[in-house]
Amino acid sequence: MKFRVRSCMSSEDGDHDVADGEKQKAAIPIPPQLFSTPPPPPQPEESTKIRNIMAFDGPGPERINGRLAMIGFVAAIAVELTRGQDIFSQIQNGGIPWFLGATALLSVASLVPLFKGVSADSRSRGFMTSDAELWNGRLAMLGLIALAYTEYVKGGTLV
Repeated sequence: MKFRVRSCMSSEDGDHDVADGEKQKAAIPIPPQLFSTPPPPPQPEESTKIRNIMAFDGPGPERINGRLAMIGFVAAIAVELTRGQDIFSQIQNGGIPWFLGATALLSVASLVPLFKGVSADSRSRGFMTSDAELWNGRLAMLGLIALAYTEYVKGGTLV
């Protein structure tokens, strides 16, 4: 919307003179905030499409695998210390159903916020950041591989 502003000069009788001789009243300025458009509604922080969430570089796969690795590493070490079973014996003696149940539970729990558009970065506070979770998951993945390899080479439990 355009406004035309005319310059005027005040005369002694209080009327405003314009160059062409017409008498005009002073224009009242209108604040531009009255004509501004409202801000657009907030968009989700992340894409909520399954194709984008589960893409190779998407937010889902590495987080889910890292969370599973963290739980798996702690569980493998705990069972090894309490029962004396190596990781291969744990898998053969009922580990598959536990693995499948944990995978289903953690996958659903990890994907629900992503489908709502909530990113892990937006929930990071203090020392519990999304980067720390990624690094812990990566280290747990490496720890599981190292544990399995060491037990294979050694031929028994690590401890």
